Amino acid sequence: MEPAESQMQFVFNLRSRGVTNADVLKAMERTPRIDFLEGIFQDRSYEDTPLPIACGQTISQPTVVGLMTQALDVTRRCKVLEVGTGSGYQAAILSHLARRVYTVERHRALALRARDLLRRMELGNITVVLGDGSMGLPEQAPFDRIMVTAAAEDPPRILLEQLRVGGIMVLPVGQSDAVQKLIRVDKSATGYDYTDLGAVRFVPLVEGVAEDVSD
Repeated sequence: MEPAESQMQFVFNLRSRGVTNADVLKAMERTPRIDFLEGIFQDRSYEDTPLPIACGQTISQPTVVGLMTQALDVTRRCKVLEVGTGSGYQAAILSHLARRVYTVERHRALALRARDLLRRMELGNITVVLGDGSMGLPEQAPFDRIMVTAAAEDPPRILLEQLRVGGIMVLPVGQSDAVQKLIRVDKSATGYDYTDLGAVRFVPLVEGVAEDVSD
């Protein structure tokens, strides 16, 4: 299948699985997933499946990326925090929708690789931070939107506190060894509203900065 045909099929698959927001589809179309994969996995970049990246992590299934981005309801005025940079794919998509994206990664090798790649892609509104994403980024808070790409048992209180009133957080919650739920949290002046977006499976949210032995 030719790249243009593969891309068309990729977008069609996203639409058929519930990703219908035109801005999100356009952002995903502008962000070639192949650039965020290495070696033999590049040939599978158009597949709707999670794939391995360095440091024992994964690049998420495109449908899940699309649904999470759609649920986050990002506008051009938004300052966004992403917890778990990974390959940088999700941050790149968010950069086409938001005013500013801060993304935190606990694995040094992934953070450096994503920073270099995103710079080469000339996505100047993304800041990649090596750090403990479970603590958020208090020096840049509050955020209009927060996306967490690793599963916690409950929405982390520290991250909720860094969310602006009127803001939205999207994250997977649940035990790491069981099926998790993707939820959207809307923060109001009086509390939080939770919306269940369906079953997912993510790596667990881990505290601290990883001591990477190698890539």
